[in-house]
Amino acid sequence: MAKNINSVSFTILLVVLLVASTEILKTEAQTFCFECGPVPFLGTNADCFNCCKTKYGSPPVVSGVVEGSEKHCHCYC
Repeated sequence: MAKNINSVSFTILLVVLLVASTEILKTEAQTFCFECGPVPFLGTNADCFNCCKTKYGSPPVVSGVVEGSEKHCHCYC
């Protein structure tokens, strides 16, 4: 019985380590911090990110996304 419990515990530990090492559980923990460019922003997400990097620096800015019905360029930290 103890051998089976040790085997199960070891298997669960391996699965947890695998998930942690491959970042499967990693969430998008970025938070909105700035806006950049004109409204509506007519560029792509890459253009938005470049605007954010130029204006605010990287870090703190880690991504830029054009979103919303009015097409705002949102910078995320």
